Amino acid sequence: MLISRSRTRLSKGAFTILATAVLCAALVVPTLAQVPVPHVTGPIPAVGPPGTDLTHNYPQLASEPTFALSRAGYIEEEFFFEGTATSYSTPSMADGVVVSTGHPYKSRMIVRRPAKNGPKFNGVVLVEWVNVTSGYNLDVQWGLSHEYLTQQGYAYVGVSAQRVGVQQAPYGLTVWSPTRYGTLDVTDGGRVTNDSLSYDIFSQAGQAIRHPREAGVDVLDGLKFEMVIAIGASQSASRLSLYYNSIQPLHRVYDAFVPHLGGGPYRTDVGTKQLRVNSEREIDFGGAAQRQPDSDIFRSWEVAATSHVGYQYQMFRGQFVGRDGLAPFNFTCDRPPLSHVLIHPVLNAAYAAMVDWVKKDKAPPVATPILVTSISPPVIPRDANGHVFGGIRLADLEVPLATNTGTNSGAGGFCVLYGSHEPFSPGKIAALYPNHGVYVNAVKKVTNQNAKDGFILKDDADDIIGDAEVSLVGTTHPQPIP
Repeated sequence: MLISRSRTRLSKGAFTILATAVLCAALVVPTLAQVPVPHVTGPIPAVGPPGTDLTHNYPQLASEPTFALSRAGYIEEEFFFEGTATSYSTPSMADGVVVSTGHPYKSRMIVRRPAKNGPKFNGVVLVEWVNVTSGYNLDVQWGLSHEYLTQQGYAYVGVSAQRVGVQQAPYGLTVWSPTRYGTLDVTDGGRVTNDSLSYDIFSQAGQAIRHPREAGVDVLDGLKFEMVIAIGASQSASRLSLYYNSIQPLHRVYDAFVPHLGGGPYRTDVGTKQLRVNSEREIDFGGAAQRQPDSDIFRSWEVAATSHVGYQYQMFRGQFVGRDGLAPFNFTCDRPPLSHVLIHPVLNAAYAAMVDWVKKDKAPPVATPILVTSISPPVIPRDANGHVFGGIRLADLEVPLATNTGTNSGAGGFCVLYGSHEPFSPGKIAALYPNHGVYVNAVKKVTNQNAKDGFILKDDADDIIGDAEVSLVGTTHPQPIP
């Protein structure tokens, strides 16, 4: 069939428009790289129990045997993953910009998941951007919430995305154990040392979880996930802020974010839900200036009287640091360091709330912020005991045995993160709680209200009340140091 010339002929104007469109299409260069699925190998076998092998041929900060995952019905495995990464710049509050592509890398992830005969998998994978402030790969959020996560059937993946944790002496993986980690490199042979590859590496770790067939190894060993949530604490929360603002709009690998101990401000047009949990320290050190209103995709919880690094977590962490020969702690501070007020019950509640938010569109509760009367300079008023006003207020604060704060200073390198803990005198405690029942009832009242408000979970509430019930506060026995 012949087509009339008159039907195929274009007007001069139409031809010009079409030609211009074709030329523009030919000149368009993709500004974004697709997120590839990396190649995964492993699990990488360990040689001997952690701490006994002088070559450190086991995962750095491995949970076993210090925290016996096997008794919780969990398996801990380490995998290597590799591919080519894109270098991104992360402009403030804007989409990331490709700097260059095709950079080979190889890194590691540590996976803790329910065993076949262990707790039922709840379908949620938490992927932590491990913290490298101390020079090694610190899984902060796992360390804080490991008991809750294993009891509730979460899967956990810790990702090493940054040069310090992978390659910097003396505790980066390749230096700490050349035998195990000598082939790792997140710098393209030293050509990209500014961590601009870290965002794509973190995305590709998520892709390995989502696409096990293409990755070559299923790091979850057949567990079927429902959501993959990005988490990270302190320095890693700051990295996740850049990731959320610049990379999440491009890659969309993660279903939600739970940053902890910092981060922000965040774009309001990304659309991915976030729940941030801060200690008092972040607010006292400029965090008030990074506050933003709660919304249908954002919540911020601030836990009064908590420090960036708390007593319970630091004691737990110290076992692993000593075992693996990592940097020791320095507690030479101007005030007695390490707040004893727990933050992990609130973090646990944040995970549960985020799961409900994603699955059921049930928004987390709105929390009262810590009272700040001036942002620049920051001014936070305190009561007669030295405690702040506002914030999420747990029983250790509302039924106090000591002054706990998020602030400190001193010669110790991390004193500003440790907060402080100054016990009340025995006389003051006796005056506050003339008998044991007064103390226990006060703890019950506060804790049950925290649980009702949604800021702690029932199991944690039961633990807090149980600790009060077996305490010696208000008894005729000598008062323990709180």
